[in-house]
Amino acid sequence: MEKVILKAEARSATGKKVAKDLRAKGLIPANVYKGGKGALSLQISLDGLQEVLHTKAGENVIITLKISGEGSPKDKTVLIKEIQREPVKDTILHVDFNEISLTETLKVNVPLASRGEPVGVKVDEGVLEHVIRELQVECLPTAIPEKIEVDVSNLKIGDAIHVKDVKVPEGVKVLNDPELIAMIVKPPKVEAPKEDIAEEMGEEPELIRKKKEEVPEGEEAEGAVKPKEADKPAAGKEAKKE
Repeated sequence: MEKVILKAEARSATGKKVAKDLRAKGLIPANVYKGGKGALSLQISLDGLQEVLHTKAGENVIITLKISGEGSPKDKTVLIKEIQREPVKDTILHVDFNEISLTETLKVNVPLASRGEPVGVKVDEGVLEHVIRELQVECLPTAIPEKIEVDVSNLKIGDAIHVKDVKVPEGVKVLNDPELIAMIVKPPKVEAPKEDIAEEMGEEPELIRKKKEEVPEGEEAEGAVKPKEADKPAAGKEAKKE
């Protein structure tokens, strides 16, 4: 697992106005948590955090916080707990860290990725569906995998990879239900003919409607009921007034 150093500075002031002023300077507020203890308030460089997030480990990267400032505590080893982002612009507003020990196991989510192209996709035009995108694992911080890959090359249509089939590095324990399907190759999607869709929707096929519309004016469709002669007014005669 990759390790990086991130500079931080202790801060005592808190609140929305303080956070806004920090962001205007290219800084963001941060908190460090450990167990049930109160948070340690820090401020860090936004650019520095962006660099950390662009490592191969992503948000699972092990960070050594180099904390400066009057009365600041010693350096801390942390993992990112949560990142708060602005909903529209997606800019980082705040970050929380969890302090960790390199000698104690922890639980983290690790990306699950496929490797290769399934036979059922390459030959039979099926679709590989990723049912699970992440696996929850337990291991030492230094043993956290950047990602867990599964070879899907031999999968045919209908074949599936279950959690219990996924191989992980030594020292890593998967916590998900072993019977869950992680990936599956499904048959290709077949579009129903337009006539079948029309029947399902209770509509007449376009060809039948068109034929009905083409009946010449003045002609009656076969089987149509004609009005009784007695109901028709006499030609050339006016109704007798009473």
